[in-house]
Amino acid sequence: MRVVLLCSALLGLVSCQTIAPVPNGPWSERRAALQALENYQASGQLAAATPTEGFSASLRWQQLGATSDVLLRAPLGVGGAHVNFDGEILRVTNNQGAQLEGAQAQAELQRLLGFEPPLTSLRYWLVGAPDPAMAAIESLDGARRLAQLQQRDWTIEYADYQQSGNYWLPRRMALVRGPVKLKLQLSHWQLP
Repeated sequence: MRVVLLCSALLGLVSCQTIAPVPNGPWSERRAALQALENYQASGQLAAATPTEGFSASLRWQQLGATSDVLLRAPLGVGGAHVNFDGEILRVTNNQGAQLEGAQAQAELQRLLGFEPPLTSLRYWLVGAPDPAMAAIESLDGARRLAQLQQRDWTIEYADYQQSGNYWLPRRMALVRGPVKLKLQLSHWQLP
């Protein structure tokens, strides 16, 4: 009798677990829908390691059409930057309030981060899709989402996803190019 009760209890516990639904539709359709997202906001944490240093910062990324607006804030107000890129012109405001544009902004961003970020592609990588403007090697997970992406000399690993509206969007991802390693934890997504 005890064995029957134990088995019943175990079956009850197992049946109470929630299983995340698998995304609907083929990857090609979902990829196109993710690449078409023009307005979204994501926030979370960024950790970076470069050959010369490492840093961590809170991240807020806002995508409005072709314009990426990024706010990085280091802990305890130590530093940060505001980056605005419309696909052509890069603008950077550093933590001293200096506003730079074009080549000066690019040099300042390289100095602040320790590497040149792939801004044109990041807007797509953040939502779990390749940049449609260039070739990519894609590997999918068991739920038919990107597990790994290789594009522009970068390797992007997608470790975890979260559902936001009708989309499965990255929660944790790692980006690597040579000695540059970035880890992103995106805790909040906002879609229109």
